[in-house]
Amino acid sequence: MSHRKLPDRDKDALLRTEALEQAQRISLILLVIIGAAILLLSGRAVFLRLNTAPHPESTSSAVAILTQSARATRPPITSLPPRRVGIVAGHWQYDSGAVCPDGLTEVEINLDVARRVAALLLQGGYNVEVLGEFSPKLQGYEADALVSIHTDSCNIPEASGFKVARVLHSAVPEEEDRLVECLRQEYERATGLYYHKDSITYDMQEYHAFYEIAPQTPGAIIEIGFMDADRVLLTEHADLVAEGIARGIICFLEGPPE
Repeated sequence: MSHRKLPDRDKDALLRTEALEQAQRISLILLVIIGAAILLLSGRAVFLRLNTAPHPESTSSAVAILTQSARATRPPITSLPPRRVGIVAGHWQYDSGAVCPDGLTEVEINLDVARRVAALLLQGGYNVEVLGEFSPKLQGYEADALVSIHTDSCNIPEASGFKVARVLHSAVPEEEDRLVECLRQEYERATGLYYHKDSITYDMQEYHAFYEIAPQTPGAIIEIGFMDADRVLLTEHADLVAEGIARGIICFLEGPPE
């Protein structure tokens, strides 16, 4: 069998045709490879999502951990309502109380000391208010403590010292005994005055405010000194007088200092 020689022009066309067919085959193979790769990657992605998706229980655990962490970093709740204290300035908004021959009145001493006590307690974070002798607020008054401040008269020039008392028939005797004792102890320490335990009067024990305030409100009355013999202390060192009363109230509310 003989072979016929093709013209050069036909040889070039044949070569181009073969090259084109070869390129198409390669392109087809590449497309198949790329498609297979895409399918493989898609399948792997689906597999990873299925196997790494959070389980409901693990999600709940994570939320719980985050919540606990948030609670752990949250500052503790310490903003409890402040203790409430009522301070009665004896005779204020009613009358002058006892009056000395030179015109010194009991009410001006009582009010000055009451305001100083209130200022000290306010600085300590307590909720304090100064009340008049017959303030309408006393009716059913509810507080952690109520103390009424009074001063003894000038009638006995040589008399010196202080007294503290509670109501005769108390609804909270143990609480009020502790309030009286705290006031006695701290006032005596601050002022150095003598405590007249045996000269507490019936009027002190039956003081009207004791029957106006709520029965569960611990109350006490203190006679802070005599307007003659103790005048210098009461008028020139009222800060010591107020400190003794404030410390007595804090002793009752928080316990004695360690």
